[in-house]
Amino acid sequence: MYFILLMASGAVPLLLSFDKRLQFYKQWKYVFPSILLVALVYIIFDVNFTNRGIWGFNPDYLSGIYLFSLPLEEILFFVVIPYASIFLHESIREYFPKLELQKSLNKGLLIVFILMNVLIAIFNADKSYTFYIAIKLAAVLIFALLLKSRITRSFFITFGVILIPFLIVNGILTGSYIDEEVVWYNNNENLGIRLFTIPIEDFAYAFSMILYNLLLIEQIKKFVSK
Repeated sequence: MYFILLMASGAVPLLLSFDKRLQFYKQWKYVFPSILLVALVYIIFDVNFTNRGIWGFNPDYLSGIYLFSLPLEEILFFVVIPYASIFLHESIREYFPKLELQKSLNKGLLIVFILMNVLIAIFNADKSYTFYIAIKLAAVLIFALLLKSRITRSFFITFGVILIPFLIVNGILTGSYIDEEVVWYNNNENLGIRLFTIPIEDFAYAFSMILYNLLLIEQIKKFVSK
């Protein structure tokens, strides 16, 4: 099920990458290096958290192939889901180029979310998943602020659209619509707050992972153009 879910998530964005207007395939030379670099960091932490029992995987829904203590599907997750999300973000920007927050509002949101995540990390240092993702989200928001990137002005909006497929895919992975969850969580290591079956930390996880990719793609483009 996990593998089929990933293939279904990636098939449409991959096919539409060759759309005459979008021509997203031309961005692959920037997109895939970014995805692989970000994936490497997230996979390292994923292996550590899996080995520590902070989360785990139901073998009934897996292919049975493992790499670095992780199911093959979990490793593919860090390629397929970011690709689909980046594609959706760029598609929205292509069709709605003026859809973005005002500069002052964007900066205000960055500062508020940075402070909020720092406080969450401080007061939940005993909860590994909550602490980890709060620090990682605060870091990427600080990164965006220091770079004075315009990306967050549109990403704060496009992420709302990305949440639609996210709720479906992650909902299934965490037990919605099926008998048992594909991915289980140790609730002693998170806030224990869920939207449907999805831990609230997963939303921050997705936001940070996609934003890291978008910022890195931006930096790669700048480096190549020099």
